[in-house]
Amino acid sequence: MLLKIYPENPDERAIRKVIECLKDGGIIIYPTDTIYGIGCDIFKSKTVERIAELRGIKPGKSNFSFICHDMSQLSEFVRPIDNHTFKIMKANLPGPFTFILDSNNNVPRHIQSKRKTVGIRIPDNDIIRLIVKELGNPIMSTSVHDDDDILEYTTDPELIYEKFQDKVDIVIDGGYGGNIPSTVVDCTQGELMVTREGKGELIY
Repeated sequence: MLLKIYPENPDERAIRKVIECLKDGGIIIYPTDTIYGIGCDIFKSKTVERIAELRGIKPGKSNFSFICHDMSQLSEFVRPIDNHTFKIMKANLPGPFTFILDSNNNVPRHIQSKRKTVGIRIPDNDIIRLIVKELGNPIMSTSVHDDDDILEYTTDPELIYEKFQDKVDIVIDGGYGGNIPSTVVDCTQGELMVTREGKGELIY
């Protein structure tokens, strides 16, 4: 299903349809403030396995990140964050950043990395954050990659739907996406380290 949702004023019925899909173990493709993502409810282990298979990777080696609605929801899944890191995250979120943090036992085993870390995103996109808020827990997130040699990420939701309509349950058309991924910041080594330069400049 290709489902149009306007970012300025997301339709409640459309959001509910997405929530029902996620609760039933469905896979969605959704807009963020960077590129389009593929995701599911983080607690649906079989659906996580389906996405890993779709991406051709093993669940335990996937390094999937997940999307939270806000900082308070984030704190449920990570170990206590020091004041310096917290201030930087608060200054940059919502925004186009993935912060790698030490995870706690609330992170399901099927998406827990061997390093016991997790990538957290709070995108500056009302559609996906509202979905996560209404769902009541984060959704897993991985990128929609393109087969094109030049464009790494597909930006047109209709083209995404053509490619994935038989593999996912809902593709949300939230307008054209970007083709620059999030900037990844590792917060687990004491000093913050940018491990992938992407969209956005980190405010220190």
